[in-house]
Amino acid sequence: MITVEVALGARRYPIHIGGGELGNAGRHLAAVGVKRRVAVVTDASVAALHLDQLRAGLGELMGEVIVLPPGEATKNWRTLESVVERLLASGVERGDTVVAFGGGVIGDLTGFACAILRRGCKFVQVPTTLLAQVDSSVGGKTAINAAAGKNLVGAFHQPELVLIDPDLLDTLPDRELRAGYAEVVKYGLIGDPGFFDWCEANVAALLARDEDALTNAIAVSCRAKAATVAADEHETSGIRALLNLGHTFGHALEAEAGFSDRLLHGEAVATGMALAFDFSASQGLCSAADAARVRAHLVAAGLPVDPLPADAADLIAHMRQDKKMAAGNLAFILARGIGQAFVATDVSLAAVEIFLGQRLADLGKNR
Repeated sequence: MITVEVALGARRYPIHIGGGELGNAGRHLAAVGVKRRVAVVTDASVAALHLDQLRAGLGELMGEVIVLPPGEATKNWRTLESVVERLLASGVERGDTVVAFGGGVIGDLTGFACAILRRGCKFVQVPTTLLAQVDSSVGGKTAINAAAGKNLVGAFHQPELVLIDPDLLDTLPDRELRAGYAEVVKYGLIGDPGFFDWCEANVAALLARDEDALTNAIAVSCRAKAATVAADEHETSGIRALLNLGHTFGHALEAEAGFSDRLLHGEAVATGMALAFDFSASQGLCSAADAARVRAHLVAAGLPVDPLPADAADLIAHMRQDKKMAAGNLAFILARGIGQAFVATDVSLAAVEIFLGQRLADLGKNR
């Protein structure tokens, strides 16, 4: 087992990574002070595949189970209210713990419910998708989607523990695995060109679910995420904002797709990263060769790099609802090269609209 610590002083917590560790869930929860039975929030797909394993791992700690529909559409006000009411009805107290057992949707929704339940109760992340294991389960960002955009209603609320069992990925659909890989390669593109080299050499093994490749990718990603969170927990210094590489474009594309399975979050991030590098190249910030290398790698991973048919003005309208908007200006995460991402606060949305309009027009000619 590999353990990574998120160093937040008195609120520090471990990330345990290891095959078969779901079977030790009860021991890991006890080690962080859990003594009473825990409520579990999951979705129907995960419950059918893995709930019995979690039940066996938790033993006497297993309590109420709340099963939700799978998919991004679940992250809404109505479901949040239902989860909170059911947790209250089950007798969850402020000092109790709730387990989020699922992908990013379940982790985000459950974490937010715990942030507001009795003004804050404890929770544990047990992520079941690659995307959640390498990104969303770590760092305490919790949220639901609103009509205006993705993750616009939420809170920072850190878990007590993140328990990652790569064996859970054996049942993950190939499309979901590829989508999660987008968040893996992101860490190389942000600030670790050596890791991007590793990704280029090992993407085939990782997508073939090679245990060593998956474990290394998860561990490297979690170390990078943990270090970033420790340095800038609430995204005030700009360091943590770098983790949003590809997300400004990506969230706009997700909103345009109606937060549906038409475009998974990781697929949107992959497209967004390709667009961020292409836009950076168009502005003379990075080389066209680096942008082409990024696109080629994402394509090799089976990920999309071009936006779905849309109107550039509509995408810009979605961007105006982005959480990074400040005083009417939107920060973009751009790049001076692979491993050289930076926060750009002086980007003209008019220039972005022209760039997107040209890209969409070019794609239209080729369809």
